[in-house]
Amino acid sequence: MTRTLRTLGLLAALAAVACTQTFDATSLGVPATMAALPGDTTQGTPFHATAHTVHGLFGLVPISQANLRKALARQLVGGQGISNLKIKTKSRWMDVLVTGLTLGLVVPRTVIYEGKITGR
Repeated sequence: MTRTLRTLGLLAALAAVACTQTFDATSLGVPATMAALPGDTTQGTPFHATAHTVHGLFGLVPISQANLRKALARQLVGGQGISNLKIKTKSRWMDVLVTGLTLGLVVPRTVIYEGKITGR
């Protein structure tokens, strides 16, 4: 019983620290806001971009990480800005399938960027 509790505790600790990534909007070189004021309707062109990140060993070792700048490079032309930027990280069915087939040695995730492109 004690061994089972230790194993479950270790797995819970691994799950709490695994598959983390920091996104830094200051490296974009253009104005970026994550949210708008309540009731504020931001004008701009909506965009949706998808990137992938891969971790190894149950999510402890980053193999490749999604790059915010690269994913938004096509959207940001001519010094435009971003408003209402939302970043979602999900495990799609294919991600879960790969994780299961590799018994957690490879853990892919899908990163979705959404927001509005605004002019200066």
